[in-house]
Amino acid sequence: MPSNDPFVFFTERRLVVLTGRKASNLCQLLQHLGEVSGASVFYHTHYLFLTHHFEKPRFYNDFANWVSSALQEEGLAERLAAIDLLSMTSIREVREAMLSAIRLRVNEARGVQRECPPGSEFHFCEAKSFIMPTGVVAQDAADFFEQVGRVSNACVHFHFFESRLRLERPTNDFSQWLKSLGETRLAKNIDKLDPYVMTLDGLKSEIVKLGRKFRRK
Repeated sequence: MPSNDPFVFFTERRLVVLTGRKASNLCQLLQHLGEVSGASVFYHTHYLFLTHHFEKPRFYNDFANWVSSALQEEGLAERLAAIDLLSMTSIREVREAMLSAIRLRVNEARGVQRECPPGSEFHFCEAKSFIMPTGVVAQDAADFFEQVGRVSNACVHFHFFESRLRLERPTNDFSQWLKSLGETRLAKNIDKLDPYVMTLDGLKSEIVKLGRKFRRK
């Protein structure tokens, strides 16, 4: 965006719907994961980051949680949870990484299928997103750091996770805008923050800390 444009903070609301697809074993999980929409893959790998603010779940990844709890596949669960999502810039890459890990385990099992208990099937969902401005606008870098501590976690989630993967960008919206202002070093420092290893409250706190250092310059 042009360097004279203000930063407009957006947020989103989600309507979560069932796709009608469900899996009771790894082969079914593999099949449906390869066929569902990108919105479904994004939902099952990212929505827990938004719903947990202060306490980290064991796995943020729904697929990892399910294979651990329903199929007792702890090794696969850890492999799925260890996939480096920060290195990926598209939902397509995320899907392929998940498929590769599951496919490897299916091949290792040599046709032996673990079935989940009745009622514990994995139900594929997807979220319909509605994007809207928050009414918060930053005119420059100093103003940005004043405002970012006040916006909601849903806003931070959208600008850090949603825009990067849905639009296949290698960076987040905050860093992209700051770079357009000529604040390249600051943009790189925000880019170095790994949102996958902290809560959204923690992420916002780290961005605010960078802002304090910026204001002391």
